[in-house]
Amino acid sequence: MATAKKNSTKTASKKTSTGKSAAKKTSGTPRTGTPASMKPISTAMNRSGLIAHLAEAAGSEATAVRTRRAALDATLLASVHRKCLGSFTLTGLLKINVVNVPAKKKRRGIDPFTKVEREFAAKPASVKIKTRALKKLKDAAL
Repeated sequence: MATAKKNSTKTASKKTSTGKSAAKKTSGTPRTGTPASMKPISTAMNRSGLIAHLAEAAGSEATAVRTRRAALDATLLASVHRKCLGSFTLTGLLKINVVNVPAKKKRRGIDPFTKVEREFAAKPASVKIKTRALKKLKDAAL
């Protein structure tokens, strides 16, 4: 009789510990606050409006959102600094690159508008910031 009880408890424990049913239950719960579930925003936001919106969407305080935004700003500025990498990627959304434009010497050439030969002025070296939209941002605009 004691062996019959042991066998029944073993089979019961085996039936309840299946990984497939437990995984289905946990993965089926909907997550709130994900970008896919957000409604389109019809008005332009300033900085404080953006911080308030992000705080509400994330369910956190505005001060925490401000510190995270400040950290993101500092990371972006450090990435595009002239002594550093020169590019920054906000994964899936946008990519920012620094393009160093060399100096141009003074030269003689034909003016494309008047078709008269003239002297074009020299231009100093400069730095340009190029921004590219990536897949998530392009898909959101469609």
